[in-house]
Amino acid sequence: MIFDIAMPLTLLLVTLVAMVLSQKAGAKLKSSLEEREMTTRDVVFLAAGMAIIISIIAFVPQMAIMVFFLFSYSSLLFIISYVFSNKRWYVSIVPPATFLLLYIFLRDTTLWSDYLVNVYGLIFATLIILYIGGIFTWKTTLIFGGILTLLDIVLVLVTGAMISAFKQTESLKLPFVVYIPYIPPIIREGRWIPMGLGLGDFFFAGLLAVQTWKRLGEKTALISAIGMAVSFFAFETLLLNYGPIFFPGTLMIICGWVPVTVIGIIKARNQKR
Repeated sequence: MIFDIAMPLTLLLVTLVAMVLSQKAGAKLKSSLEEREMTTRDVVFLAAGMAIIISIIAFVPQMAIMVFFLFSYSSLLFIISYVFSNKRWYVSIVPPATFLLLYIFLRDTTLWSDYLVNVYGLIFATLIILYIGGIFTWKTTLIFGGILTLLDIVLVLVTGAMISAFKQTESLKLPFVVYIPYIPPIIREGRWIPMGLGLGDFFFAGLLAVQTWKRLGEKTALISAIGMAVSFFAFETLLLNYGPIFFPGTLMIICGWVPVTVIGIIKARNQKR
């Protein structure tokens, strides 16, 4: 029986870090967005936009993809740095400039491919949760979670657009996916094989956990984070032994979140009564 604990633990760690940081810094980041909150219309358009981008990305020139995502990543680093440096622009330009220089000069090296790209992937996953996750409400989180899971199932298992997009962008060596070597190790041709998980899946788990904390409290949020990691472990074990290679990460995650959340909602209602 082949199994892996590295990626489930990484998913859990990123989720827990995002939960804690969101409680400490969420208000400050939200104020930078002028206290705006996502509406139902917003999340529908966001999910539709994501589906469209993933569906057409295989037909977009790689240079255009690279420029778009480098700009997006750099903007995120600048905005977060700007907020937490008390709006000192000369401090805020250091993180994005460092990222761009490392990518330009080291992307064809082992240092970038095996290490730095994954470090930045984890950083961006956490920052996306902090920056965007705070403007969701409980209602829009439920709607967005349901739509995103259905889209992921369709794009991975039905149309295969997600797989095509992954193959199209893999050679760019941008932090779209975080690769963590399997533990226990899986060795093929003398190389320690890694497991990959997209930044969108990290964001999804973090968003669910952060909103659960706001709605149902710290304890339920912590249990839900553990539940998502355990569910991911169970699905990953099945996939490693029986296939397929590609499977919707959102489905693996939400199956661990739903039972914990339903029980938490029922307990909260009983306490009010």
